Amino acid sequence: MSTAPAASVPAPAPAPSGPGGATAPGYRPGRTLRLRVEARRQLRRRRTMIVAALLAALPFILIAAFAIGGTPDGEGRNGPTLMDTATASGANFAATCLFVSAGFVLVVPVALFCGDTVASEAGWSSLRYLLAAPVPRARLLGVKLAVALGFSAVAIVLLPAVALVAGTVAYGWGDLELPTGGALSSGSALPRLAIAVAYIFVSQLVTAALAFWLSTVTDAPLGAVGGAVGLTIVGNVLDAVTALGSWRDVLPAHWQFSWADALQPSMEWTGMLQGTSVSVSYAVVLAALAFRGFRTKDIVS
Repeated sequence: MSTAPAASVPAPAPAPSGPGGATAPGYRPGRTLRLRVEARRQLRRRRTMIVAALLAALPFILIAAFAIGGTPDGEGRNGPTLMDTATASGANFAATCLFVSAGFVLVVPVALFCGDTVASEAGWSSLRYLLAAPVPRARLLGVKLAVALGFSAVAIVLLPAVALVAGTVAYGWGDLELPTGGALSSGSALPRLAIAVAYIFVSQLVTAALAFWLSTVTDAPLGAVGGAVGLTIVGNVLDAVTALGSWRDVLPAHWQFSWADALQPSMEWTGMLQGTSVSVSYAVVLAALAFRGFRTKDIVS
């Protein structure tokens, strides 16, 4: 009878880790698609450069328009606006640039950065390869949304920053003159402008979240961007319908110019707080829809 030892049986493979099954040794989901890698990819895209150039050029276009057309005098208007004091100082010019751009110009880059981020990957047929890397779906969306919001914030800050520098060179440094009378000292004007810019970014979270959600349900970047911009315009139109009465209070567009309350002798927070609550509420719901739908979406491109 043979006494040879029995052949050794291989040890069982380790149990799969994570919801997606077994993973390779050293795999860390949190180290896939890092923020700096995604930010570098988006920064190098041509549309990022074009948006930055256009936003930086807008203040100089307005300066040229004032040089050709003369100083604003407010004739024919129902009341004074920031446009009437645009050339009083650099701070006034920066506030005027916010006034003419907050309603639409700044909506476009936000919708572009957030609506193009996932849909463009699908359009290039690279989305499934990112997920096969493997990048967890929640992390992919989280990183792309964070980078898109970061670029949107830079776009919103870039315009008034360039306007402040260009306006100071063109019109000098001085107090922020208010169209309703009075002025804010140059020392307090900058913090007030910073608050206004911060509120504009918060108010654009609705457009950002809407564009991001549309980006997860379509493979056409222009469809996501155009849909977000179009629905934002619809919101502005509905806000102009005074017959809606108090129903307009639930529209984000109703509070989009509440940042002007920061540029008053005595700053008023009520409108900005209400606008922030409305904007953040819509943004959270839309972002949740994006993550929920993308979690089970069949990726074929």
